[in-house]
Amino acid sequence: MRTIVRMFFVAYSKERQVENSNLDALATRVIDGLGGERNIASVTHCATRLRFELTDPDAADKAVIESAPGVIAFVVAGGQHQVVVGNNVALAYAEVAGRLGQSTATDEDIQDSKKKGSLLNRAIELISALFLPITWPLAGTALLKAFVSLFAQLGWLDPESTTYVILAGTADALFFFLPVLLAVTAAKRFRTNQFTSITLAGILLYPAIAALAGREDVDFLSIPVTMMSYSGSVIPIIVGVFLQGHLERLLNRVLASWARNFMTPLLTLLILGPVLLLTVGPLTMTVANGLSAVVLWVFANVPWLGGALIGGLWQVFVLFGLHWGIIPLMINDIGTQGFTMLSAPTMPAVLAQAAAALAVLMRSRSARRRAVAGPAAVSGFLAGVSEPAIYGINLPLKRPFYFGIAAGAIGGIIVSLGGSAATSMIFPSIFALPAFLEVGNFVQLIVGTAVAIIIAFTLTFFFADREKPDTSAEGPSDAHADTPRAATGTPVGTGIVLAAPATGHVIALPAVPDKAFSSGSLGPGFGVRPVTGDIVAPIDGEIVVVMRTGHAFGIRDSLSGVDVLVHIGINTVSMKGDGFAPRVAVGNTVRRGDLLGTVDLAKVAAAGLDATTIVVATAGPADRTVDFTAVGDVRASEEVATLSYASALAEKGNAS
Repeated sequence: MRTIVRMFFVAYSKERQVENSNLDALATRVIDGLGGERNIASVTHCATRLRFELTDPDAADKAVIESAPGVIAFVVAGGQHQVVVGNNVALAYAEVAGRLGQSTATDEDIQDSKKKGSLLNRAIELISALFLPITWPLAGTALLKAFVSLFAQLGWLDPESTTYVILAGTADALFFFLPVLLAVTAAKRFRTNQFTSITLAGILLYPAIAALAGREDVDFLSIPVTMMSYSGSVIPIIVGVFLQGHLERLLNRVLASWARNFMTPLLTLLILGPVLLLTVGPLTMTVANGLSAVVLWVFANVPWLGGALIGGLWQVFVLFGLHWGIIPLMINDIGTQGFTMLSAPTMPAVLAQAAAALAVLMRSRSARRRAVAGPAAVSGFLAGVSEPAIYGINLPLKRPFYFGIAAGAIGGIIVSLGGSAATSMIFPSIFALPAFLEVGNFVQLIVGTAVAIIIAFTLTFFFADREKPDTSAEGPSDAHADTPRAATGTPVGTGIVLAAPATGHVIALPAVPDKAFSSGSLGPGFGVRPVTGDIVAPIDGEIVVVMRTGHAFGIRDSLSGVDVLVHIGINTVSMKGDGFAPRVAVGNTVRRGDLLGTVDLAKVAAAGLDATTIVVATAGPADRTVDFTAVGDVRASEEVATLSYASALAEKGNAS
């Protein structure tokens, strides 16, 4: 048995050595060609190239660098020495950065850390980006939850029946397992092993571990552990996957190649599972308990201030899991005195966010945003489920979220001054109003809630960003509607139709003022000099790359395996995202003509840069070629060229 195991490890080690040999040689020759490690001040990377800053620029030897295996070209531009390596840039960067002892942050990571803006704004942007890919399932299940609640309230569905249990479970499943979904999106954001991230979320939700919540006798290796419920939580798994990214990169550098694939996830889970339970839970519960003590004191001494506190910040408490310190107080109040005043301000808090989403539905120019805002508003009003409104609408737009907080605080003051209280535990929605009939001034509760709704709706309607209209929001161009298409929209038997990524003037690839593209080293393609700032998908496929600066996107066609890079401008990575607004995320499926993002052409011109947007097929069959079908001025999503890949099609045909 030991002989078999030894043979396996030797064979696996040799396989890894062959796989990594080119990267080793590339890193060695590039570093030598740039004058050695001491001459390299920093290295980052963008979509296709390594970007170096050198202490002595004259020490760079172009011939040595371009002789490295995998190097396509060496370019000096914008004060940076750029080594073009194409699709393998992330692997090449990891190898080079490891040699230099530099953390493996991308160009965008470094730029993100330097972006202006408060920590709160950056946190909001991060959370919004993580929720973007799951917005539609979130909105759909929230709408289902609203209808299940409505049918139960109307007596059409018996809450004691098994039918209700199944439907309620169907509606609640996404919210219960929300940490798992966020593990997937966070893994892509922080570049971690996705399945390890999912397992990390599974640890937080594992039934036997979840059953320990509330017990005071829990310990891990004699270390006391304060347990809490992680179902529906947001922050713990985001923190966990963030830490996972750093730990994985450390382990990948220090572990032997033969052990790396299984030891990295093993050690990551072994370390982070207990660490999260030992730190995040206790920290959250400590803050939550402190918050509950403050809330109790405020309600006992200054009720209107307590109403403002819960009415304004309830959704923030839910976001960070701090509401778990207040909910037990509500339950205790109902059990001991038959009612709780703490629930009343949650009504204006939740319905104000729903009202803000309703205003976005009526005011936004973005068809995609309106399509999410409708179900979000309905689920908020009918079921008290505000997650779709917050994560899909209000947080990304920021102002609606702030307006909802302000409106909730004002409404909270009004309902608390009326002494309103709930006689049962409720989800704050219009169907929860009967729970407030017996205690306090019911009319004042209605007035306070209505005031919050009106304020949030009005402020959002008149002062929130209306956004730009979507390009081809109703779907792709129908210019080729009669052409038989494969699953991803590739015309069968001809190749891939490449469309213009923007309205403007088409130029041949050799005319693009960047050697890495014009030489054809990165693949065949073309450029468009845009006259508008909307950048659309040139093909149907899956988004596999989104540079966080918003200046480049990668789209994969599943039939051919071709990756198409859409690169906005020349050296625009130096703008650090200023003027760029991506509208898609990794994992999204797009159709030709769907909006990828926007660019402020005036800012690009002011920076002295060329806005030419390049479309190149960076990966796929070696015999791929581009045949132009349009030249001169074109409109966005109009057919420009056909990318042919005869050998791949022949193989597909033979296989079928």
